[in-house]
Amino acid sequence: MAMWTGTLWVLIVAWMLGMGTGASGADASTHDVVIPPALHLDIWRESNNTWYAQGQGSNGDCREVGKRNRSERCAFIRTNPDCQMDGGFLNYLNGIFCIFPASLRPLAVTLYALWLFYLFIILGVTAEKFFCPNLSAISTSLRLAHNVAGVTFLAFGNGAPDVFSAVVAFSDPRTAGLAIGALFGAGIFVTTVVAGGIALVKPFTAASRPFLRDAVFYMLAVFLTFNALYFGKVTLGEALGYLGLYIFYVLTVVICTWIHRRQRRDRLVPPSPGEPDLLTDSDDGDSATVVNSGDYSEEYQPLLPYEESTLQILVNSVNPLDYRKWRRKPCYWRLLKAIEMPVDFVLLLTVPVVDPDKEDQNWKRPLNCLHLVTGPLICILTLKSGAYGLYKIQDVFPVWGVVSLIGVFLAVIIFCTTKNGEPPKYHCVFAFLGFLVSAMWINAAATEVVNILRTLGVIFRLSNTVLGLTLLAWGNSVGDTFSDLTMARHGYPRMAFSACFGGIIFNMLVGVGLGCLLQMTNSQLVVKLEPDGLLVWILAGALGLSLVFSFVSVPAQCFHLGKGYGGCLILYYLAFLTVALLTEFQVIRLTSR
Repeated sequence: MAMWTGTLWVLIVAWMLGMGTGASGADASTHDVVIPPALHLDIWRESNNTWYAQGQGSNGDCREVGKRNRSERCAFIRTNPDCQMDGGFLNYLNGIFCIFPASLRPLAVTLYALWLFYLFIILGVTAEKFFCPNLSAISTSLRLAHNVAGVTFLAFGNGAPDVFSAVVAFSDPRTAGLAIGALFGAGIFVTTVVAGGIALVKPFTAASRPFLRDAVFYMLAVFLTFNALYFGKVTLGEALGYLGLYIFYVLTVVICTWIHRRQRRDRLVPPSPGEPDLLTDSDDGDSATVVNSGDYSEEYQPLLPYEESTLQILVNSVNPLDYRKWRRKPCYWRLLKAIEMPVDFVLLLTVPVVDPDKEDQNWKRPLNCLHLVTGPLICILTLKSGAYGLYKIQDVFPVWGVVSLIGVFLAVIIFCTTKNGEPPKYHCVFAFLGFLVSAMWINAAATEVVNILRTLGVIFRLSNTVLGLTLLAWGNSVGDTFSDLTMARHGYPRMAFSACFGGIIFNMLVGVGLGCLLQMTNSQLVVKLEPDGLLVWILAGALGLSLVFSFVSVPAQCFHLGKGYGGCLILYYLAFLTVALLTEFQVIRLTSR
């Protein structure tokens, strides 16, 4: 919460700095100063609640709206193509400049900031409780090795918010800077603040070979992105090269792990005395979660056999609150849980979760049958913001109605052919459905995050890059920060440190590669990148320098990382953030002679 309070204050200060000139213009207009109209419109038309205009002066930068008179800002937003948002359910720019009066604009900004915070909660809850468990179940059903699952499915689960945000941002050249800023900003944040925090919490000895391997691959990914920014484009070959490099990374992890295990089996080397048995040098930076198995103690199990009715199973399955756990937890946990409960309830109604570790594999017969209706319905209503779901077949029957009927038909069949206490043999198929539905939820939330960040950039006249490296990067990295630091406090600092470097490789390579590849068409095989001036080069240079620092200093310390190393990394991030903000507000700028 402290991070978000500070963020809100940064936005308020930016408002005061950015609107200073706009305020003077507004004052001048009150003294009968004639201001020439900014737009000369020839044709007006309204379609789908969006105004379009053809004429002179309609192609300006949307961030110039602050320089217009208050009476002209709504028309400028509605007529300027640069202000139009292709995706998303809400038009945030139209709301703040056309719906909210000027006197209530600070209230609107506060509401947008709170909604942005809640969107990050939606992303985190969906990825942690629904997306990742289903990916784990899929990898188990496919019988994948742990190291392969770690660098593929588990990395996808942990990096889902970053990857989906990058894909959404790359879909529009105007927001591509958000993707670059977020991927680079999250990389700097995780490799400095999170990695440094791990060293401060629990000094440890890093796994040498996984660290060197991940650092080399990540520096190569940063170099490829730096090269794409320099030339201002990503071609089809380069996009495929990103994905190919990640495949090569996965193969390298598999081969290195196999070689190390064979060498260890031959030498019969026991695990290090200071680490739990789970932590060996073969832990390849795969993100992991610490599972608390004491939440449901045996003392709460019934003494006599008891079988719940179908209605009781349904009610208990959609209840996001565990009353016994609620009584034991502190107040701050209860507050956070109260905020999460609406999200949990909606996701429980729409996303099935398969858990191979449970005896019944989390089979809830009435709820799983309901998922066959709600899950596909959510998929079509979130795809392209519901454009496909609301389409009417022969202008009569909507697509969402057809999907609902098919879902009801399948739900009735499965309900009549299964039992409450016995999962069917095809229960693993629900993991694929849960993966798809949770991915669509994440994509919808990521679209709203990108749109609201772009709106805040227009309001405060901030570049997409600085919004990406601050708000978007921080929001997407909150989950990694808490999970890695918790892992370190529980005695797994090596695994947490490896996850800092291993997880972001997936985000960079797949985020840029897949994001650009999905935007290419038969006629357009190049994605244009428009760097936001000096700030992008400072961002790329800072990330490269931090990686070089760790690549040199960690082996120089014989991989023994303590509080000095952690303190240096955190100070480095604070210095970078200061330089980035000074550059954004043009305190630091290039001067041409």
